[in-house]
Amino acid sequence: MQDPLQTLLDKQACTELVYRFARGLDRADEAMIRDVFHPDATDDHGGFKGNVDEFCAWVMPVLKTMERTQHVIGNVLVDVAGDTARAESYFVAYHDMADAAGAPIRMTVAGRYLDRFERRGGSWRISHRQFVSDWSASDPRSDIFDRSPASPRHFGQRSPADPLYAQLELTK
Repeated sequence: MQDPLQTLLDKQACTELVYRFARGLDRADEAMIRDVFHPDATDDHGGFKGNVDEFCAWVMPVLKTMERTQHVIGNVLVDVAGDTARAESYFVAYHDMADAAGAPIRMTVAGRYLDRFERRGGSWRISHRQFVSDWSASDPRSDIFDRSPASPRHFGQRSPADPLYAQLELTK
């Protein structure tokens, strides 16, 4: 029987990989995305199936067609069995982009990630991910924020200029 505290720690480690993947997508940070996968991991996004290198080569250009994204992670249920684990993680992802005519839209996609995790060398990573689509919608988009350079707000960016990276440097 596995120690309950170790099971909890293993579940948390796997859950954080799900969160970090979302962060990597939203910052369009390929290194961050790669870091959640084992080097030989595979991904099945329906229209895309392949290894981590192929996934990054596919997803990065797709992300660059969007102004911004926000992947919100919901229910994350992880079942641990020794050095392997399986999880179902709900998400809702918002994609600010232009439609075919160039009008600003927000495409919302809701679904689930079905992940297989493996602990190798003491480190948990995703070894396989299956993307499950549950529903989607596209709506006209409005943004009421003043996004001019004179705005006092801190806006998210899809680059190392995002405020997150300064915060991460402080924790090193």
